[in-house]
Amino acid sequence: MSDCLFCKIIDGDIPADIVYQDDKILVFKDIDPKAEVHLLMIPKQHIESLAQLNESHHDLIAYMMLKLPDLAQQYGLSEGFRTIINTGKGGGQEVFHLHIHLLGGKNLPGF
Repeated sequence: MSDCLFCKIIDGDIPADIVYQDDKILVFKDIDPKAEVHLLMIPKQHIESLAQLNESHHDLIAYMMLKLPDLAQQYGLSEGFRTIINTGKGGGQEVFHLHIHLLGGKNLPGF
C-alpha cells in the first residue's frame, strides 16, 4: 500500500532501526518507546489489522507468535515481556498495518 507507513519501512523508503527481518516479517525499534525494550513486529504482507485476518494468514500469525519469545530472549527479557496488538481505531491502532508491540525491561508501564 503506497500510503502505509510500515509498507514504506519494509520497502526501505523510510528508515527504521531494524533488529530482525526475514522473508515474512520485519522487526524494528519503536521511535517512541514505552519501556526499555520496545520493538514492533510487522508482517511484510500488508494486513490492515488483526480484524482482517483469515484462514490464509494462519501460518504467518503462528510464525510471528513463535518468533516473539526468541526476540524477547535476545533482548534480555528472561523475566518476562508484554505483547500488545491494538486493533482498529477504537482499540488504539494508529498505523493500519498489523503490528505487535514487544515490551519489557525497566520502565514497563502498568495498566
